[in-house]
Order: sequence, then structure tokens, then C-alpha cells
Amino acid sequence: MSNKPVVFDLEENDPLPDVAAAQAVPELTSEPQTAALQQAAKMVAGKPSRLSRWFWSVIAALVGAVISVAAWDFASDLILRIPVLGWAVTVALAVALGLALFMGVRELAALARLRRVDGLRRGAEKAQGDLALANAYATRIDRFYSHREELSWGRARLAERRQDLMDADAVLHLTEAELLVPLDALALREVEAAARQVAMVTALVPLALADVVTALVSSMRMIRRVAEIYGGRGGFFSSWRLTRAVLSHLVATGAVAVGDDLLEPVLGGSVLSKLSRRFGEGLVNGALTARVGIAAMDVCRPMPFSQERKPKVRAVVKRALTGLFSKASQ
Repeated sequence: MSNKPVVFDLEENDPLPDVAAAQAVPELTSEPQTAALQQAAKMVAGKPSRLSRWFWSVIAALVGAVISVAAWDFASDLILRIPVLGWAVTVALAVALGLALFMGVRELAALARLRRVDGLRRGAEKAQGDLALANAYATRIDRFYSHREELSWGRARLAERRQDLMDADAVLHLTEAELLVPLDALALREVEAAARQVAMVTALVPLALADVVTALVSSMRMIRRVAEIYGGRGGFFSSWRLTRAVLSHLVATGAVAVGDDLLEPVLGGSVLSKLSRRFGEGLVNGALTARVGIAAMDVCRPMPFSQERKPKVRAVVKRALTGLFSKASQ
């Protein structure tokens, strides 16, 4: 291979390339985990078909019938062989059945409570620009929170000042300020705590799947706590319904992805150039948990956020993770 110098002949009259006319460079997504998260969220958030729902309903009914007949036969045979033990088992089965019915009633009450929150949210959307509907909505949500002692002062201020307002938006704004802003602060505290916990466990615990289990458990507990703060009730089916609604909201708003653009305000520079791989994963998981929490607040809140009160994901992530980063970097 020759090492001789190469001479380029540059003529002054050659036209220079127009940089402004060049095509934009497409953005490359170097995070395959983002695509996987989006796909998983779409799969979980998507509603099953009617045929699938019928199929699983029939399977559940058959399994319940088989278990019931088997338990009855077992108790009957045991009564014939050992009467005392058989009757004890029968009483235990009756108690278990009673507890199952009680839990079923609680689940129905929790689902009814969620439907009531959904109805309040739809009522707030319909009350925009209508003073009569806005006053009716304020009365409904005041009655909804009548048992909350921490909102008694806000309810009193709302009842005192609402009569002087002659604009629907002003009534809704006052209702949000007096009743929902204190609940927003409590919900944000839960979101920040969950994000901090997930980030810490991912960064410091080297066990396989520890971050996945922690993120799943913390997110489920966070969604349940946010729902309870806004007036929902915890339950298995209600929690599953809330999780599906939150994932649907994440998919609809495109808020599943997270990257350097979100974490840069926390750290003040490139994430990949300043963090170890494990600690970087912790911050990403914490930011994702914060986004799930904001989506849970959107879904569980009985009134849509006004533009000036809607929490910013970056601000929540910064408050939740800045202290964590500072302590870990010392």
C-alpha cells in the first residue's frame, strides 16, 4: 500500500453544498427495551375478544362446579366414616364459602366505587361551559368526599365561595383547588416513593429478576394506593381493572418510552457517559415507574387535570431521583 501524499485539486469556483437542503438524519432508537415495553403494554391493555371472554367464563364455571362437587363428596364420605371430623370439615367449608361470598361482595363494591369515579370524571367533562352542570358536579363530588375528614376545610370553603361564582370554569377550578389539589399531593408522594424504591433496588440488588419483581409489586401497590387516595377501594378485580386502564392510558398517550431526554434534567448531562450500567438501569426503571404513577393519577382522578395543575413527568422524576443520585454518587 502506497504512503505517498495525495493532492486534491480544489477550484475556487466549485459550488459549496447547501447544508440547509440536506435531508434530516432519522432518529435511531437504540433502546430495544422500549419497544418491548410498548408491545407488552399493548398486549396487556388490549381488551380480549368476546369469544375469549365466553371461553374463560365457561372454563371458570366448570372448574368451580368440579371443585364444589368434589368438596361435597369429600365431606359426605368423611361424615359417614368419621362423623366428628366430617362435621368439622363441613363447618370449615361453610365458613370458607361465607368468606368467599363476603369477598365477592367487597369486590362488587370496589367495582361500583370505580364506576362512580368514572361517572364523576365524565360529569366533569360534560360540565365544561355549563354553569348548572358545573354546580351539580360540585355537589356530587362534595357528597362523594363527605366522609373524608382531611377535606372538611376544603369542602367548607367550596360551599362558601361557590355561590358567588357565575362561570362554569370558575366553579370547576375552585372545586379542583379545594378538593383535589390536597389529594394530588398525597398521590404524588406515593408515586415518588415507588419510583425511588424501584430505582434503589435495581441499582443496589444484583439478584436476577429482582428489579422486575420489585417494579411489578411496587407499581401494583402504587396504583392501588393512588386509587384509594382519590376515593377508590382496593380489590383483586378492581386492581386488575385499574392496571388495564393505566396501561391503556400509557399506550394511548405514548408515555411508555423513556430515555436520556427524560433523565438528563436529573443528572445534568449524558446518562450513559456518567453512570454505571446497573445504576443507569435503576434510574430508567424509576422513571418508568413515575410515568406509570402519573398515568394512574390521570385514570383514578374524578376530574381531569387542568392545564396548569397537570403534573409534569420530568418534575416528578427529578424530585424522586435527584436525592438518590446524589447519595449514590458520594
